[in-house]
Amino acid sequence: MLHQTLAAHSVLNDFFEWVQFHFGEHSTHYGRSFSAALHEALNAWGLLEGTHLLTLMLFFGTIALVDTRLLGWTFRKTPISVLSEKLLPLTVTAMIIAMITGPMLFFAKPQDYYHNFWFRLKMVLLVVAIANVYIFHKVVQKNQAEWDTAETPPLKARLSGALSLLSWVLVMSCGRLIAYNFLECGKPHSAFINFTQECATSPLGAVTQADYDKQLADEKKAADAAAAPPPAMPSMPDMPDAKTAAPAGAVKPEAK
Repeated sequence: MLHQTLAAHSVLNDFFEWVQFHFGEHSTHYGRSFSAALHEALNAWGLLEGTHLLTLMLFFGTIALVDTRLLGWTFRKTPISVLSEKLLPLTVTAMIIAMITGPMLFFAKPQDYYHNFWFRLKMVLLVVAIANVYIFHKVVQKNQAEWDTAETPPLKARLSGALSLLSWVLVMSCGRLIAYNFLECGKPHSAFINFTQECATSPLGAVTQADYDKQLADEKKAADAAAAPPPAMPSMPDMPDAKTAAPAGAVKPEAK
């Protein structure tokens, strides 16, 4: 079962690698893939990324207004239904644009994002946030007419608003942390981090702290060996000068 799971993950990694580095390479200038062409397009990439961020800000802002009303913190005199109806068009518009620009951003670097811890956590939290929205509309909102004008809504509505606000804050935070590489594969991490972002199948590989410490120790040992002075050569006995040395068997003349 474990081998099947690893094989499936390897297939996904290979697919995203093909998309990022090879898909469309025969149809673009300089043999670049479509993903590379999008990521390296200065104006298009900046416009795409900026649009995604601005629409997320709009989406989160409208959601936060409704959530804080559900918590009884803001607009306490305004019915929840009135506030939701006024903000719904902005929320839906921002959500549609974000749903278009988000996959396009992922398409630019799919393999990098696939092995990114913050991207994976963002996707999990996104599922939680969407599930909370579904439960709110299907369960919590059934008797909204009874507490629509209440300054402090019932507990289930406040819990739904708190979970929504928290999950969307975490989603936005994880999205911001994707840009940082301190948890990048190939760097020393715990087994948990290496496992959750599948570093074993990434091009950079999985490096544990123990592996990193051993590498440092080996490098230090090699550096110490290179810096050590060479062993001393054995001293040679003094040899007589060829000009003054008496030939073998000759008698040294006596001084007068």
